[in-house]
Amino acid sequence: MTSRHDPTSPGVSTDDDVEALIDPRVRPLSVSATLAARARAETLASEGRTIYRLGLGQSPFPVPAPIVESLRRNAHERDYLPVRGLPALRRAVARYHERRFGFARSADDVVIGPGSKELMFLLQLCYSGDIVIPTPAWVSYAPQARLAGRSVRFVPTSEDDDLMLSPRTLDDLCRRDGPRARILVLNYPGNPVGATFSRDALAEIAAVCRRHGVIVLSDEIYGELHLAGEHVSIGTLYEEGTIVSTGLSKWCGAGGWRLGVLSFPARLRRLGDALAAAASETYSTTSAPIQHAAVAAFEGSPELGVYLADARRLLALLMPWSAAQLRWAGLRVTEPCGAFYLFPSFEPLRAELLRAGICTDRQIADRLLEQAGISCLPGSDFGMSPDSLYLRLALVDFDGASVMRAAREVALDESFVHERMEPVARAIGALCAWCRAL
Repeated sequence: MTSRHDPTSPGVSTDDDVEALIDPRVRPLSVSATLAARARAETLASEGRTIYRLGLGQSPFPVPAPIVESLRRNAHERDYLPVRGLPALRRAVARYHERRFGFARSADDVVIGPGSKELMFLLQLCYSGDIVIPTPAWVSYAPQARLAGRSVRFVPTSEDDDLMLSPRTLDDLCRRDGPRARILVLNYPGNPVGATFSRDALAEIAAVCRRHGVIVLSDEIYGELHLAGEHVSIGTLYEEGTIVSTGLSKWCGAGGWRLGVLSFPARLRRLGDALAAAASETYSTTSAPIQHAAVAAFEGSPELGVYLADARRLLALLMPWSAAQLRWAGLRVTEPCGAFYLFPSFEPLRAELLRAGICTDRQIADRLLEQAGISCLPGSDFGMSPDSLYLRLALVDFDGASVMRAAREVALDESFVHERMEPVARAIGALCAWCRAL
């Protein structure tokens, strides 16, 4: 469409002229799939539709009371903080990694940023090498790599491995591509699958990375939401080559606070220095009150321990129950181990879907939204082939604060899901009914 000529911008008279001004790395991008799904769901809800929000993976649980109180006490903090972050917070993060997961980091090698998403992008911007991404994967890893001008190598996974990276597949890629600089992105418990690695599997991956000189970016933002509280960090097995990413958004319910963390091993200190330099020229520093408040999160407390135990108990009830319901409706679902995601495969219903004129995962998602009011994401947003027929479900549409209170007073069983987590229970019921009606 031709736009009206702007006399103050000679030579820019059409939309095509403007398009030519946009960097080629940015032109293919659209709004992040998770954020776009949320916006569409909100629009439909505002029109009076009943919408089940299974798109955006925002924690349903409240920010723990001690951390809210810490923010209240520090609301007056107004000064710019060091680019790397508040020293007390960096020390607390270093102690947290050692206390919870058993690997040592210096506070000097911790960088605080406005969300782990921003930090991971800056890491890829500063690093000159390939980005290796097992698929399916979180929607922003690959777009970030392309924005940073990096080559992306996707590594396929198999349902036999719960859609998690196989050490043999990684080794084959490294041998086939030959010696080169690489960062492997691991996310576990993972988005979109909700699965995780055993210690033995991580040890095998660590051995492959050590043999080929691969750096690991271990995105452990869901580590504290391992359903059994038994998260293992690859940083304990490959300390010298692992950069650990975490933050407050998922296990602390504080997505909107925008505070993320990267912890570098001493051997990669220069890479951390480069990231801090890039940060100084972009976001400068992270909100001072939020950083002061986050010290309480990483220092931990008995009350925070109870909060995390409650969150795990609730997810350990909801996630397996939901997976079982979907299996009874004919879908294949990897058993969840952590986080709050399911990644069902509609492959067993392929014939029924074809009879309904549905050939791709996006068509499934569109029909579910139109016919059942279910907002979710197609697997192709996470790097899967559109005809592989996966959807990602974020089971977070319930009042986490009231559910946590109720969980301390009544038994946790199937009736609790129906009575206290009703929106998710109704969404799963509606999805199963839609499948059976095909």
